[in-house]
Amino acid sequence: MGYFGRSRGSYGGLLVTIDLYAQRQGSRLFSAIFLGIVQGLTEFLPISSSAHIRIVGEFMNKAQDPGARFTAITQIGTELAVLIFFRNDIKAIVASWVKQVLLRGELSAEGKGQARMGWLIIVGSLPIVVLGYLGKDIITNDLRSLWLIASVMIIFGLILGFADKVGKSDRTLDQLNSKHGILYGAAQALALVPGVSRSGATIAMGRFLGYTREAALRYSFLLALPAVFGSGLYELKDAFSLDAAPNVFTIPETFVATGVAFVIGYIVIAWLLKFVSTKSFRPFIIYRVALGSLILVLLATGVISA
Repeated sequence: MGYFGRSRGSYGGLLVTIDLYAQRQGSRLFSAIFLGIVQGLTEFLPISSSAHIRIVGEFMNKAQDPGARFTAITQIGTELAVLIFFRNDIKAIVASWVKQVLLRGELSAEGKGQARMGWLIIVGSLPIVVLGYLGKDIITNDLRSLWLIASVMIIFGLILGFADKVGKSDRTLDQLNSKHGILYGAAQALALVPGVSRSGATIAMGRFLGYTREAALRYSFLLALPAVFGSGLYELKDAFSLDAAPNVFTIPETFVATGVAFVIGYIVIAWLLKFVSTKSFRPFIIYRVALGSLILVLLATGVISA
């Protein structure tokens, strides 16, 4: 195990040190904060935050999966960052949709476009909401294997790379139609499998459909809001129930991680929008394939368990 043992040490040594410090303090709070940082850093990058939470948990001192509930609740923090960062866009979309649907008012051409965007977000959210609700037990219990996660990291990294290469980049969000909205929604539903990456799947679909990188990314942010908030609030409700299953982190620790994820996530949104305006997704693709390959090697050699 010598070489791969050292690989685990080089990759996970810092994580183990951090977690041991937290244990000496008699609290898991420090570990929760660190996972909140990981969530904030990886939620919007096309590298899968749920996969990273699962992988990092394996390298912590007790090698425990933080769980789907922890992931879903901390994602509320990163989506709050989206809500605040795009507050003007969201306010305009909601106002136009309400005026058109509920108040039956007249809209300008711009207002009609914003109301249409509202409908597309609703329609695009349906696949992940329905499949997430029907497959909750499978997602929570059966899709957390590191073998699956590592393999999916590689496969969807290559898919994103291909999509980014062949995409024409000649469409903006003004050209988004119902057919494309449904296809975006189907792509987002794939992110129920840890390792896919919600942003990665929707960006790949957008690039296949010919949207610019920035347009695909912006719609990815907006499309995620209903599904992620719904999932997080659903898990939050279950966490407060009397028969809730025990979790690695307590509710206060999870809330702290959620707050940390919000702050880090907001910074990442600003950076990523600027990055994709001039750069490709190649660095993220290389990272996905490299990390997925490393995890498969560590699993195959018994350094870590699935």
